[in-house]
Amino acid sequence: MRILLFTGKGGVGKTTLAAATAARLAERGRKVLVVSTDPAHSLGDALGTGLGGEPSEVELRAGERSAVLHAAEVQTRGLLDQAWAQLREHLRTVLLGAGVSELDAEELTHLPGAEDLLALGEVVGFADSGLWDAVVVDCGPTAETLRLLSLPESLSGYLERLFPAHRRVVRGVLAGIAGSENVDRWDAVADALGRLAERLLVLRNALCSERTGVRLVLTPEAVVAAETRRTLTALALQQIPVDGLIANRVVPHPGSARGAAATWLRTRRKEQDAVLSEVRAATDLPVRSVQHRAAEPVGAGALLELADELYGADDPVEGAARAPQMELGGGGRALDSEYTLRIALPLHDDAALDLARIGDELAVTIDGRRRLVALPAVLRRCLVTDAVADDGGLTISFRPDPEQWMR
Repeated sequence: MRILLFTGKGGVGKTTLAAATAARLAERGRKVLVVSTDPAHSLGDALGTGLGGEPSEVELRAGERSAVLHAAEVQTRGLLDQAWAQLREHLRTVLLGAGVSELDAEELTHLPGAEDLLALGEVVGFADSGLWDAVVVDCGPTAETLRLLSLPESLSGYLERLFPAHRRVVRGVLAGIAGSENVDRWDAVADALGRLAERLLVLRNALCSERTGVRLVLTPEAVVAAETRRTLTALALQQIPVDGLIANRVVPHPGSARGAAATWLRTRRKEQDAVLSEVRAATDLPVRSVQHRAAEPVGAGALLELADELYGADDPVEGAARAPQMELGGGGRALDSEYTLRIALPLHDDAALDLARIGDELAVTIDGRRRLVALPAVLRRCLVTDAVADDGGLTISFRPDPEQWMR
């Protein structure tokens, strides 16, 4: 079972390519669901049919070719009203019991990103249902998708700090706020928070699993390619696997034709080829491409034709990639021992990098996006002495902290 997430800068054609991928899989006999989490839903337009929040059967037919798939557009507002209302009420009760005014409690319980989180939960729920061989996801534009994919880890960290994972500790905190006579009522709050934490862990594990892969869609333009390189770094920072890149709307080469139109095409294609060469040089991931079409690729025939060009004889679910890993090096017991921590990150040339030690974690910030990396046990008793960044990522050097090493 694969989860394929299509994203890219707004307007690059990710919806169409996600729909074409799902059509190819369905035509090859796979049970496939294609679902949109993009607030500006256009998946139904690409498939030529209306869609709702629940998967519905869509038959694509073009001449002798046909495919039957299922499709849905996640309606996050309805999910928010159903799933978040109870937990919000629990949290509001906690805050009121702690002496927070009712007005402030109402404001504080509006969780940023809750709609995105629920949309992601729907996708993972579909994947875990066992009904599909593949779930193809038309995500929102890059910025929204990066926020979506980072939510499970960031919210897990928030909950862990606010309410520690150990159930007795949580209940002790809540009971202390409310008074021992209200322990049963506050247990419900602990249970709700525990379920949320468990769900966040499930989502995080699903995103970092080998069954999941992001496919970045771009058009061969310098600005779009630069954003794509930054996105690759951001996804690697979150340890989310990327399967490959798809260059959309590559203009056809005019060959030996002459005239103003041919000259324009030749110039434009030369510029696009230069951009694609830079993209390929910046990553070892496969880069597929499809040509710009005169007509908008909408409907069964256009989608199946687009899939033919995109995948040829290949299977669209092939190309699984492992998430970038961390590698511990060095060793020794003496105080002058040296250790290294290698974090694989595809850093672009102008990446803004910052490192900070926060207790037993290393805060890595790249281009304004931060991730807390839990240090291996041995490095928690060490001091950071150096850090070197190159094309392959970060190498951070450590030496034992004399105050902690012999404890």
